[in-house]
Amino acid sequence: MHDIRAIRENPADFDAALKRRGSAPMSSTILKIDQERRVKITSAEAALADRNAASKMVGAAKASGNDIEFERLRKLVSDKKTEITLLEEATKEINSKLTNILLTIPNLPHEDVPFGATEKDNIEIHKWGIIPKFNFDAAEHFDIKSVSKGMDFETAAKISGSRFVILSGAVARVHRALAQLMLDVHTTENNLVEVNTPVLVRNKAMLGTGQLPKFSADSYQTTNGWWLIPTAEVTLTNIVADTTSDEEALPRRYVAHSLCFRSEAGSAGRDTTGMLRQHQFEKVEMVSIVKPEDSDAELDRMTNCAEGILERLELAYRTVKLCTGDMGFGARRTNDIEVWLPGQNAYREISSCSTCGDFQSRRMNARFKRNGEKKPEFVHTLNGSGLAVGRCLIAVLENGQQSDGSVNLPKALHQYIGGKTKINVDGSLS
Repeated sequence: MHDIRAIRENPADFDAALKRRGSAPMSSTILKIDQERRVKITSAEAALADRNAASKMVGAAKASGNDIEFERLRKLVSDKKTEITLLEEATKEINSKLTNILLTIPNLPHEDVPFGATEKDNIEIHKWGIIPKFNFDAAEHFDIKSVSKGMDFETAAKISGSRFVILSGAVARVHRALAQLMLDVHTTENNLVEVNTPVLVRNKAMLGTGQLPKFSADSYQTTNGWWLIPTAEVTLTNIVADTTSDEEALPRRYVAHSLCFRSEAGSAGRDTTGMLRQHQFEKVEMVSIVKPEDSDAELDRMTNCAEGILERLELAYRTVKLCTGDMGFGARRTNDIEVWLPGQNAYREISSCSTCGDFQSRRMNARFKRNGEKKPEFVHTLNGSGLAVGRCLIAVLENGQQSDGSVNLPKALHQYIGGKTKINVDGSLS
């Protein structure tokens, strides 16, 4: 959500920022509606003043026996009441029109976000690890001999349709171990507060974090109106919706492991094989609620938290700063972390860490009050994957694959799988 006052003060800057996003200028349309709204508000205030003044004089006219003046004033009060009602209804309609427009406009990119149209224009800012070299042709995760028995797409499709998978045996256990590792590191070392949240939310929650109204097709809605969360960002961020926090309560740092649901309406047939892009998946999500002056440093901190998981798992990765054309709707600045997948011979996204500024907090009315200050301010919100569990599983399996079809597992996981170190060719752990 955008601050209408900022648009009034700097319409050219607003349009210039939208242009960097690849969006058409909107300030003239917005300000025209805003001016109409302000005229209605002023007219309603004037009519209310006239009504109040006439109401005071009605009693005096009646007491003086001036019936003509009494009737005139009484009619004036009635007419003004009707006028006020009509003006208030018109103002409400214009307010709704203005709000609906503002809700569909993406966040404005930070000044340091590189200009570009596609992922090709993203800028690499960090790289870690050694890309493994194999003396055989690396397979994708679903074709690794030891994995294929524990990753059943056919049965899942029979039950649920395409883009679902059933994990079993060693593969399911490693998947669970990865989520446990992430939670343990984030809570004990990164000082995030673990939260278990619902996966069903109301319209208001989805509106607050920006999934609605523009991206309803990307999510699933139940018949009674609830939405299945596309990520725990929705629930974690909405913890502070319609609240005013004390300055001492910030920052708030949350982490949650949850099921996520996405229709992938905009995927355009990408990644149709394997479990890289699923309708249902698990993710460990990080959310931070901070003061405005702390949001830039918090993005770096959050990115480091996600990178640390990959380093612990000995997985090569790179971190890129997204360009203006590749950022998400609600983001002001985004760092994507891409893990190396030998089966694809490419880096693929495994985490996206974004600062949203006050874009979400304005939509949710999430504020804080500084010590000694009366007027509250909007908080800044951040979110990031720490990590996508399924994609992390893919990376662990593909990077650990051996020539005989077995998979060596990273040391960090051993304690979570009973001291086992590999998935054998027959699908067992040893």
